[in-house]
Amino acid sequence: MPPQGDAADGVSAEERAAETADAVEAAQPPSGAAGEASAGDGAAGEAGTTRYRVKIVHSSATEVYQADRALGLARGDFVIVPTRYGAELGRVQGQVAGRAGGEEMAAIERKASREEVERCHACAQREANAFQVCRNKIAEHGLDMKLVSAHYLVGEAKILFYFTAEARVDFRELVKDLVGIFKMRIELRQIGVRDEARVVGGVGVCGRTYCCHGITDKLKAVSIKMAKEQNLTLNSMKISGPCGRLLCCLAYEYDTYRECRRGLPSEGARLRAGGQTLKVLDVNIFTRTLKLAGEDGKTVTLGFDAVGYDAQAGQWQVREGS
Repeated sequence: MPPQGDAADGVSAEERAAETADAVEAAQPPSGAAGEASAGDGAAGEAGTTRYRVKIVHSSATEVYQADRALGLARGDFVIVPTRYGAELGRVQGQVAGRAGGEEMAAIERKASREEVERCHACAQREANAFQVCRNKIAEHGLDMKLVSAHYLVGEAKILFYFTAEARVDFRELVKDLVGIFKMRIELRQIGVRDEARVVGGVGVCGRTYCCHGITDKLKAVSIKMAKEQNLTLNSMKISGPCGRLLCCLAYEYDTYRECRRGLPSEGARLRAGGQTLKVLDVNIFTRTLKLAGEDGKTVTLGFDAVGYDAQAGQWQVREGS
């Protein structure tokens, strides 16, 4: 039976080649820098170990690993780490604050040598060729799947191909063909559209690299409620990313908006003002004003200080003199 579609890693060979080439020199800290950084603002896990956030170079996925302090790891160091698919080249983003819990955590195997980093860089052309071969074979077999990336594992005779598809795909015959061509282990993994955006990368409507690709893929769940709370348009084209899902950045300021709106009436709430009832049309936390509509349809704008909640009456009211 073909494997189930679960999240996987991948990236275009050209992008990784450029990123890795630029990073090789930056990853070599000056003498003593590693020791100073590792003794800094991170938090230790078990005795003699420290937790680090590591970004997998190939896929841009981020994971937390533990490592012996004797390694003297610093931000920017290249390391070899275990993943669900095998050993991968990663780059240390920094230490993780807080104390380690009781859960088991994978350990960083070692610092990557310059030769290993350069070898991964050299694989870019091989991966581009493997990608083209696999895509041609997919077309020959008439499979309804979109190839995302091809990747040679570090120190292992294995190629991973990542793809997206609307449904489960029986690719057993495809795998047989690929094994015959490459003479090594072949693994195909189905990933989701969010994972595809993370793996491939790109520039969002804000003009910056996708959050899931450039920052971390461990982002909060996003809901339409977050857009409503921030008074954003609910037009799906405006608040969706290239992956077709809600923008990850909707979660960034959500808590701040909620805090700023605490103790204020929400849109649609009714307020008593003398002998009439006003309806809240808009709450603007930046100008600290409320836009209200009267029963006659006329609108008025009041500051936050002009309204208050009458607990005894169980309703919002406009304060006298406002």
